[in-house]
Amino acid sequence: MNSRQQPNILVRLWLGFWRGLTAFRMAVFNILFLLVLALIVGMIFGGGDRLVIKDDTTLVLSPRGMIVEEYSGTPLERMINEALGQEMPETRLRDLLATLEKAADDDRIAQVLIDTDDLWGVGTGVMQDLDRAFASFRESGKPVIAYGSYMGQGQYFLASQADEIWLNHDGMVLLEGFGRYRNYYREGLDRLGVEVNLFKTGDYKSAMEPWERSDMSEADREASEYYLGGLWQDYLDAVAMNRGLPVDVLVDLTQNLTEHFERAEGNAARMALDNGLVDRLVSRPELRAELAQRGAPDYNGDFRRVGYRQFVGTEKPVRKPGDRVGVIVAEGMIVEGDQPPGTIGDESTSRLIRQAARDDSIKAVVFRVNSGGGSAFASEAIRRELQALRDVGKPVVVSMGNVAASGGYWVAMGADEVWAYPTTITGSIGVIGFIPTFEESLSRIGIHTDGVGTTPMAGALRIDRSLSDEVRGLLDTMINATYQEFLSLVAEHREMDVDAVHEVAQGRVWTGSQALERGLVDHLGNLEDAIASAARIAGLGEDYRVRYVEPELKPWQQFFAGMGARALMTAGLESGHGLTDWLPPETRANLMRDLRLITEATRSGRPGVIAHCLCDAPM
Repeated sequence: MNSRQQPNILVRLWLGFWRGLTAFRMAVFNILFLLVLALIVGMIFGGGDRLVIKDDTTLVLSPRGMIVEEYSGTPLERMINEALGQEMPETRLRDLLATLEKAADDDRIAQVLIDTDDLWGVGTGVMQDLDRAFASFRESGKPVIAYGSYMGQGQYFLASQADEIWLNHDGMVLLEGFGRYRNYYREGLDRLGVEVNLFKTGDYKSAMEPWERSDMSEADREASEYYLGGLWQDYLDAVAMNRGLPVDVLVDLTQNLTEHFERAEGNAARMALDNGLVDRLVSRPELRAELAQRGAPDYNGDFRRVGYRQFVGTEKPVRKPGDRVGVIVAEGMIVEGDQPPGTIGDESTSRLIRQAARDDSIKAVVFRVNSGGGSAFASEAIRRELQALRDVGKPVVVSMGNVAASGGYWVAMGADEVWAYPTTITGSIGVIGFIPTFEESLSRIGIHTDGVGTTPMAGALRIDRSLSDEVRGLLDTMINATYQEFLSLVAEHREMDVDAVHEVAQGRVWTGSQALERGLVDHLGNLEDAIASAARIAGLGEDYRVRYVEPELKPWQQFFAGMGARALMTAGLESGHGLTDWLPPETRANLMRDLRLITEATRSGRPGVIAHCLCDAPM
């Protein structure tokens, strides 16, 4: 029999390439088809008539998750995650503020209900904005009622803005106070044979302390007690004023909580009512009936309502010509590269700054910072972009959010003015370097590293080898040089002596009020104050508009450009492949945060020089 002749190798290669190209083309077209189909379905089922708001409607403020400056991820990523039920619950602060401002002048809105049950927490800086927004709204004379089942201190602060606080019959108000507790890994690392190589400047630079100690240092304890005490007193004063209670009542409740529970026979809701924390105990059905009576009943016997997301989106903003103050939001960890919203990348953030520079309608920029820092290299790159923006004649004002510390403070040195909340966590002027090595861990299972190199630095930064004395000296020199650069920047821009800066630096954290006393910021105020100041510096008078500077790329372009790398990082680092699944969720989250900081700061290949305080605003 004649065997069938096989095609030659060139034909087989061509056929294989063509089949692969066809499969790839089909996959791309299928993805595009599904996206288009999803958009069409959304238009069909999500379109409908324009929202109509009738008279005597109740506006429902029901923030979900954390209140943030900017959503995490691109719009398309959020849409897909929402469709899959995997979205990160977040509420944008500017939407809440815009809702209150709009509702005050809308005669159709009869009252406001604050529902706290889906809120996770409120940062100490955000509290200042909410305080002022509600104070302005109350001038409209419209009643505000707050309701919740469980209220921690973040939820309770939001509820305290209301004229009346109603609590579920089985609910609870728990004011725990502010604390700063971390896991310390030193003993565990010793057992695993991990050598920690930590280089830092300043007695108070404690970001990586957990990796070299088994408990909090006295310096960190002293600094933490000082700034947390200031934040807690500000919280008590604000809540007491909102509720019309003496501060001493709140202090007594928080210091003697067990006694108050015993007096109420363990009934948490009654304890809150007896001590004036809430005004009424109300069930959900009772809440609906009462609000229907005060406002207007809906067709189904419920109260007529509109959610704040629908309400604030009923009218699209009209672009009008005129001078603008641009607002650039920088929220999250500062790292190198092009990053999505929720993370500050030196390339992506610098692109927004250059975008504001090119926009002739933007006459001044407010750089809104909410970050504990990160890469010193990326922080300096962003600062230089802000300086370049000033050099082209556009004033730059930094507005600090909940946190603007370490690298978050570094970038502020590119501004004409620095504004902070009284409760902003800032300062932490210091630098650290961190390189763990695992040679002892590997040797315990019979794995050893050996070889040769042409220079002392060849293979010197491998994690499976101990650092030599020469490399330690090199890294120590780098860290100290970066710290001196940080001090010099602060001294130049704050018009202080370097020694005076060093006295308030050394990694120590301050509140905004404490920072003002030490010359580290110019003014206390919120974002609105910073915007007004930027307009004043630019000579805009009262006739100007505010515009948030957003990425120029389309959402789908950002999504496809960054999806692969972020998916790999998330799968490889944050999931841990089950290695940390046995840890308690909070401990695992803290460990992953610390590891992500190290990974992001060193992924460029250069030795990691980190300007981060690893501090968060209490909730």
